[in-house]
Amino acid sequence: MSKSSQGIGGLTFDDKKKARAPEWNVFFALILIVVIFEGLGAMLMGQSLLFDSADRFGSIFNEARLKIIILQVSIIGIIALGSTQVIILGGIDLSPGSIVGATAMIAMSFAQVAEINGMANPKLMFDGISDLPVLVPIIVGILCGVLAGGINGALIAYTKIPPFIATLGMMVFARGVAKWWSKGQPISFPTDSYAALGAGMTPVFIFIALAILFHLILKYTVYGKHTYAIGSNEQASRMSGIKVERHKVLVYTIAAVLAALAAIVLSSKNLTAQAGMGVMYELDAIAMTVIGGVSLSGGRGSILGTVLGALIFGVIISGFTFLRLDAYYQEMVKGVIIVGAVVLDQYRQKRNAARM
Repeated sequence: MSKSSQGIGGLTFDDKKKARAPEWNVFFALILIVVIFEGLGAMLMGQSLLFDSADRFGSIFNEARLKIIILQVSIIGIIALGSTQVIILGGIDLSPGSIVGATAMIAMSFAQVAEINGMANPKLMFDGISDLPVLVPIIVGILCGVLAGGINGALIAYTKIPPFIATLGMMVFARGVAKWWSKGQPISFPTDSYAALGAGMTPVFIFIALAILFHLILKYTVYGKHTYAIGSNEQASRMSGIKVERHKVLVYTIAAVLAALAAIVLSSKNLTAQAGMGVMYELDAIAMTVIGGVSLSGGRGSILGTVLGALIFGVIISGFTFLRLDAYYQEMVKGVIIVGAVVLDQYRQKRNAARM
């Protein structure tokens, strides 16, 4: 006989019937996608996607392609860490992409050098404001995120505007700010210290560090417990003494700050800021979270799942490039995977409800 424990109301819980962690399903999906691309590569290209038979990199893996896969998802992955918390809370955020555009423009304007090869910087935004310490544009960028996220959270928490509408408004407004800031002109030529923030594999290290940090926060802190509780049952959370409105403002602010950090890294990596930066980033970030097992109904999901979802995105993008297929196929496949992940989540919820 299996061991069982007594629960609330006399219910018993069978240890042998514990469901497998959803992150395992995402991991198995990642392995399956890799196997599919490896098979297609062998049949169509006569090459491997991730492995290096010639041992050019001193290991069995194609390290160059692995770096590309991780690099191309790291910046959107930073945004996805914030989207994960918003969706677990039971909300949605459509503004991160536009916040990226606005923050990149504003932060870069405080990160410029005065001279280039002895000549005055033709792209300098503000006379007398140049060659500032790297902390200045970083702080300015973070403050942009705090302002945008605070407005999002306050609108949602205190005016009861649906999150979709509130963040849609911020999406349009922030994109307008990005275009207005320099009248549509790109802002370039940052200091070396600012450029170092996005150089090499630094974006990956930042993404990993933030993922670990927020994994621990969601799992072991009161902030994480309250986020899951509100997403599961907002009314019960309010009755239990959780300050729901204040917590919503905090979660949306954190999400916007992460978008602002992504903007800083992106503009640093590209050595320029343009008003069109971040377009559609919010949808890719939401897709990563959904693929990673975060439930759109709230109350369930994890940072680990989102990281695995980001890797799935990276493998798909690199796989299609590897097979020399046009980029629009990537968008079609992304759409199918997103819808499939949501359908699977709905099926899983119904099955769990039927078991109760």
